[in-house]
Amino acid sequence: MTRVLLVLAVFLFFALCVYGMWHGWKRRQRKQADLPAFPSTPEKLGEAQLATTGVYIGTTNAGNWQDRIQVGDIGHRAEATLSLVPEGVAIERVGATPIFIPAESIRDARTDRGLAGKVMFSEEGLLVVQWENEGHLFDTGFRGDDKNVYEEWVQALVGGKA
Repeated sequence: MTRVLLVLAVFLFFALCVYGMWHGWKRRQRKQADLPAFPSTPEKLGEAQLATTGVYIGTTNAGNWQDRIQVGDIGHRAEATLSLVPEGVAIERVGATPIFIPAESIRDARTDRGLAGKVMFSEEGLLVVQWENEGHLFDTGFRGDDKNVYEEWVQALVGGKA
């Protein structure tokens, strides 16, 4: 009988943890409901100047690397292709809606070690693009398959002002 009670207690604790995570996710979505709508991808994009594959890590409020944006499917990690086109940065995600960052919205680009709950061992594990949308700053993170291209991306986004 003691084992049955112990198993029930562990199961109840696990269910309570899952409920707490679900409730926190929903609360964050409600809190972020007044954020400006993300820009839609233009129908026609120019030829990619740079492109790399990897994983879209997420988008956070700038300056707060753990405050992941949860509105819609923006908070979902996904395999992706990052492309620098004349109009801005296009992120084509597998199984999720594409994300587009207009060139005039880009404020900064850098390499970083963590964003949206993802922490890397090296300082240059993630490529982070800081951009502005209707007065609100966001950081969007991408972990590339080839991290050797990060410096080229940072130069193109900051030096060339996309």
